[in-house]
Amino acid sequence: MDKKGHELKTVIRTFASEAEAHVAQAVLDANGIDSYLIRDDANGMMPWLQWLHPIRLVVREEDSGDAADLLDTPPGPTLSL
Repeated sequence: MDKKGHELKTVIRTFASEAEAHVAQAVLDANGIDSYLIRDDANGMMPWLQWLHPIRLVVREEDSGDAADLLDTPPGPTLSL
C-alpha cells in the first residue's frame, strides 16, 4: 500500500458488489475526497469472497463526515428528454 493508502483508513461503507463500490468511490472522487477500496477477493479471482468479506470504502478521518453526507444525499433531479 502506498503512502496515500496509509492515510486513508476510516471505513465509511461496505459493499458486496464491486460495481456499487466503484460508483460510491466515483461520487467521492467527483467531490474532491480521496478514497480507497479494500478488497479481500484474491485480487478478483474469487469474487464470491466479497459476500464473506465485503469491499470496504475508506477515506481520511477528517473527510469521513463529508464523505458519509455525500453518499447519504439522494441524487438531485435529472433532465428528462
